[in-house]
Amino acid sequence: MTTAWIYRTRIGHVRRAPIRHAFEYRSYSWYIDLDDLPVLPWWLRPFAGFDPADHFDDTRSDATLRERIDAYLAGEGVDLRGGRITALLNARVLGHVFDPLTLFWCHDPDGALVCVVAEVHNTYGGRHCYLLRPDASGYAEADKVFYVSPFNEVAGRYTLRVAEPGPFIDVEVALHREGQPPFTATMRGSGRPATIGAVVRAQITHPFASQMISARIRRQGVELWWRRLPLVPRPDPAHSPSVPQEISR
Repeated sequence: MTTAWIYRTRIGHVRRAPIRHAFEYRSYSWYIDLDDLPVLPWWLRPFAGFDPADHFDDTRSDATLRERIDAYLAGEGVDLRGGRITALLNARVLGHVFDPLTLFWCHDPDGALVCVVAEVHNTYGGRHCYLLRPDASGYAEADKVFYVSPFNEVAGRYTLRVAEPGPFIDVEVALHREGQPPFTATMRGSGRPATIGAVVRAQITHPFASQMISARIRRQGVELWWRRLPLVPRPDPAHSPSVPQEISR
């Protein structure tokens, strides 16, 4: 195997207004080095695939994930000079992946953290990147500019806790809007090296993990709609922002 880790996680969402709604579920995520991707035996590969096309945009169909993020960073004026990039993400399972939030920690050649890229995906097939400059405690802020949910308008400001994983992960994203309590999403868990045994256990304890994430999101959406939470129309894609922001705290 490689330097990859698997984190068994608890993912929670808390909405406090205009109705109270909270849920939590268990899942798992991969933590990988983009220059040292996992190489699994053939019989496990359908359950843990990493397709570069699932992230960023690149005109070259054969661009690797490392090449895609390097191209994105170059467009933002960031040159890592070959420094290490690690990522917390979901893998493809039987050809399907849905990764609401992918985090990339970008380092210089000496190992110092330069920035964090938070790539957000919505259920409509869209994605958007926020270029973050976290403080020493892993906190950053960014204005919300991307439509994620039909129950949240494109307004407000995110505060994010995105410290790089160690034995544990503790990621938090809170959306703050004027006159409303924050909407909060968290992902917490513990990790272990992604040995073949660990990968097999993840498939047994969380089968079809990526498909289940999509199903849970839609189930929660139906429940919110049933409770008559107002819907926010999806913006015209032609008028949606396409240029990520660099935000520090």
